[in-house]
Amino acid sequence: MNTCPVSVKLNEERWVMKKNQHVVPQNGQWAVRGEGSSKASRIFDKQADAINHARDVARNNRSELVIHGRDGRIREKNTYGRDPFPPKG
Repeated sequence: MNTCPVSVKLNEERWVMKKNQHVVPQNGQWAVRGEGSSKASRIFDKQADAINHARDVARNNRSELVIHGRDGRIREKNTYGRDPFPPKG
């Protein structure tokens, strides 16, 4: 798992690191967890609801949304803000 948070530009010289948001399976439900946190910020019955909440948080924080599948492996990533590794072309 990538543990490098996304940088957010506040002004011309200062950047603040924001936590990426992870949607992960937890005891038959779906948890939204800030990167590096052992505790979930919210728990949902449906993955889609967890994704929608995590997407809103990631957009507000200008960070990355990391969606995990039932097996815990990353299945999708979306960056909302300054992408430290933008696609070429």
